[in-house]
Amino acid sequence: MMSALRVTAAAIGLGAVLFGAPAFAQDKEPAMTGKTAMGPVLTDAKGMTLYVFDKDSAGKSACNGPCATNWPPLMAPASAKPMGKYTVVTRDDGSHQWAYNGKPLYTWAKDMKPGDTTGDGVNNVWHVAKP
Repeated sequence: MMSALRVTAAAIGLGAVLFGAPAFAQDKEPAMTGKTAMGPVLTDAKGMTLYVFDKDSAGKSACNGPCATNWPPLMAPASAKPMGKYTVVTRDDGSHQWAYNGKPLYTWAKDMKPGDTTGDGVNNVWHVAKP
C-alpha cells in the first residue's frame, strides 16, 4: 500500500512537471537573450526581438490602441509576479504586460523572423531591449 502511494505521488509530480502545473509556471523568466546583428537583445519565447518605447514612463505603458497593434505588448498572465529585473505593469485596458528594468516590453509587427531588429530607431523613440 505504501509503495502504491509513493508511485501515485511520483506520477502526480511528474505530470505537474510535464504539463506545466501553475506552481511551476512562474519559474521561467518572460524573456530570453537572443543574438542579432546588433548584438544580444531580449527576445520573446518565439525568439522575436523585444523593444522599449521612450514615451513610456517607468511602470506605465503609453502604447495603446493602434500603437499596440504595431507594437504588440509582451503580455503577462494576471497571476504573474515580479522576478529579478522583470516586473509587471497594468495596461490601460486592465491587462498585464512584462517590463524589464521598469520599461514595458513590446515586439514589432514588421519583424518577420527571429533576429530581425527592424523596429530599432523607428521614429527615434523605439529601441531594442538590451539585457
